[in-house]
Amino acid sequence: MSEHFLQNAPDFQGRPFPEPAKPVGYAALIDQYALQVPLPSQLGAIAQRHKPKSTKEWQLLSPRHAPHSTLFGHLEFSLKWEGVNLGVLKALFEVVEDEEIEEIVRSAPTSAYTRRIWFLHEWLTGRKLDLPDPGKVRAVLVADPKKQFVLQEGISSSRHKVINNLPGTPDFCPMVRRTPLLEAFVEKKLDQQGREIVGRTPPDVMRRAVAFLLLSDSKSSFQIEGERPSAQRMERWGRVIGQAGSRPLSLKELERLQKIVIGDDRFVHLGMRKEGGFVGMHNRKTKEPMPEHISARPEDLKSLIAGIVEYDQRAVKGRIDPVVAAASIAFGFVYIHPFEDGNGRLHRWLIHHVLSIAGYNPPSIVFPVSVVICREAEEYRMVLDSYSHPLLDLINWEPTITGNVHVKNDTADYYRYFDATSHSEFLYKCVENTIKYDLPEEVAYLEEYDRFSQMIQEILDMPKRKIDLIHDFLKQGKGHFSKRARAKEFKALTDEEIQQIETLYLKTFGKLRDAN
Repeated sequence: MSEHFLQNAPDFQGRPFPEPAKPVGYAALIDQYALQVPLPSQLGAIAQRHKPKSTKEWQLLSPRHAPHSTLFGHLEFSLKWEGVNLGVLKALFEVVEDEEIEEIVRSAPTSAYTRRIWFLHEWLTGRKLDLPDPGKVRAVLVADPKKQFVLQEGISSSRHKVINNLPGTPDFCPMVRRTPLLEAFVEKKLDQQGREIVGRTPPDVMRRAVAFLLLSDSKSSFQIEGERPSAQRMERWGRVIGQAGSRPLSLKELERLQKIVIGDDRFVHLGMRKEGGFVGMHNRKTKEPMPEHISARPEDLKSLIAGIVEYDQRAVKGRIDPVVAAASIAFGFVYIHPFEDGNGRLHRWLIHHVLSIAGYNPPSIVFPVSVVICREAEEYRMVLDSYSHPLLDLINWEPTITGNVHVKNDTADYYRYFDATSHSEFLYKCVENTIKYDLPEEVAYLEEYDRFSQMIQEILDMPKRKIDLIHDFLKQGKGHFSKRARAKEFKALTDEEIQQIETLYLKTFGKLRDAN
């Protein structure tokens, strides 16, 4: 094996350094072995200064942290400082001879790092190495819970003397780094804040709020896809969202949901794709695909979806952070894109499913994350593109005669082992917004509406449907009756009554963000 690893350079594969530094760890391994993998969102490097400052893209350490310029030196550095990157490790183990890994483990059989390398090699490749029992040593965690979100309850591997706390299986296992932003979100205990809101809200008001939020989430989920479904179809999908988490996740369940969300299936193939898939446009002249994202190959879908189902079960049982688990599953699903249509809405349904089965939501409450995603559409697109766009350079594809794509290289691992850190940060932001704004504001709106209705009754003897109509006209007119309303629907009201009602509306709803 060559021991010529990277020296100082102005950048690494187009990613500039914030200060002079030498790539180490995963960056050095990617370069040395020409690994065709997406670059980790944060790479490691050794700076020239003794007090370097890390950035979002670079973890800079001082010269005293420099590893030996060997395969084991960079592997040890990676596991110690960068965490477990399954995509890089899988690609590495496919090009490095098994005997070389065996030699590393035999050189220090009781080392925590060699045992973790041994386990990860066998776990990722399925190939059993010719190595003896390491003897009586204390089992170590495969992934460092201080660096990455992992299971709180792992499974012991007596062969390697490690505890497997990885959140998924070899079929599907995104990893999430513990960033300062995610740590801050965890500390806020947003699920407890949601329960406090529910606890202090009258049950009848909460029931009405839940009904509205379900419909809003359904409408927003269709709107994100650029669709304007009928009211009946929105209500039907809203009911499905409300039932998220009530059934175990399975391929059969996902196919059932796809049929519901599609509605008219005469022109759409239901079930898993039989052909390639992409998101994007076609060239207007040549009709060839212009992909913005290329989906997983059809021959890989069965194992990838099985991996998502197993991740769902393993993550909940092992008590991984529910929002992190939801982001990993939901964004993993939408990158895989297993169906011809309906993937986006099922992707957002999976968020509700995971939060529900993990007990993150208060009972019978759904946080309307699709409403926030719709409001933050540009950021949502950027998060999706942050992984799918760089992936395009690694996928070898050709157009088909039907205007589709045919992927020619093995891409399954790109969908199994992606970095879901930015996706988790975005989803946490959405959850916070639903709990901080959408849920309490809908509750406040309903409480104010009840107050408005009661005070109208004190001015006029009027049926509820007429009060509802007054409310709708005033909301549309930003607190004022239109000329049409005064001339037709409410011509019986005097000028004084009109003034009283408008003043009451502005006093009641004026302070609410979404009243007008």
